[in-house]
Amino acid sequence: MTSAWTADHVGRIKPGQGGVIPPVVTPDRSGLDTGRLYWDMWPVQDVHGAPAPMAGRELWMALTAPDRGDPALRHFEAKIHWIERRGEGWHDRGPVLPDRAVPYEREWAGSALLDQGVVTLFFTAAGTAEKAGGYQQELWSASAPLGADGWPGEWSFPTPLVTRYGPHYMPADAHEGEAGKIKAFRDPAYFRDPADGGEYLAFTASLAGSGSAFNGAFGLALKGANGWILMPPCLHAEGVNNELERAHLVYHAKHYYAFWSTQTATFAPGLRHAPGGLYGMVADSMAGPWRPLNGTGLVLANPVDRPLQTYSWFVDASLTVCSFVDVLPDGTFGGVPAPLLRLALDGDRATVDAAEQVA
Repeated sequence: MTSAWTADHVGRIKPGQGGVIPPVVTPDRSGLDTGRLYWDMWPVQDVHGAPAPMAGRELWMALTAPDRGDPALRHFEAKIHWIERRGEGWHDRGPVLPDRAVPYEREWAGSALLDQGVVTLFFTAAGTAEKAGGYQQELWSASAPLGADGWPGEWSFPTPLVTRYGPHYMPADAHEGEAGKIKAFRDPAYFRDPADGGEYLAFTASLAGSGSAFNGAFGLALKGANGWILMPPCLHAEGVNNELERAHLVYHAKHYYAFWSTQTATFAPGLRHAPGGLYGMVADSMAGPWRPLNGTGLVLANPVDRPLQTYSWFVDASLTVCSFVDVLPDGTFGGVPAPLLRLALDGDRATVDAAEQVA
């Protein structure tokens, strides 16, 4: 069942509502390459969605690109790097995938699964190698077995997960575009349903057949005997919002949670009182129906006086929330991981767990 995140839900959002993210005063770049920018990030996870240590390390992945002086340029050189968390610091451990002659231009966000000694990277293949700077998006993956040292060995050659967009999703195959207005087919996030072992990919999509320019959707693909099969979206935001970014699923206390990130600028006119933040819906099974968390969908928001300070939230099964430092009050771009948070989930309610912040 596909549920709707509606204008009525969003219209109930009040200023200052939702879990307020603490102010980021000084972005911490220690351990990272000072000549690079870092943004969308995710942990290596086990089949239950919990962080999975590798070689005794707490390993994550993040998008990174050289700092060219204009943060908008980072999207056109993005590559996925390992980043290791030690204490409260982050350390760049270099590219995840080796350089190869591939048909896409760059790597955008995804997720990473460690299962039975094999690590699989699900990611967005963006652009085309034939012509630089495009906004084409496809869902791809690559995998590598762990060696005796606990580190991935030789990576398989990246391959597409699905080859078409199906009847439910608009193609995201345009070369030209504008950030915030392009259509989506990206951010694959792995999820295994504990009820039946079904394997899913959640992804950011755009609803086909919509009459609105604001037609964001939370896409789903199900793994079958012969590969991944596109399913109807679990929810959409037709007439409400253009981008449900970093779509992902979490199972907690017999409930299913669908989370995504979005920005004020991607809401439809008349709904731009809503803050950029982490949003979500909850269901009792993968079949839905999906209900907006906290009655509106809003879970976390930046402080009112720092509306752009962090973005691209991702929740794992430990309810740890990562994001990156975006635009600070003085207009500078952070480009580093933000302090981690932890959620408290109770059925249809979601709040910041102030009693258990992540060290």
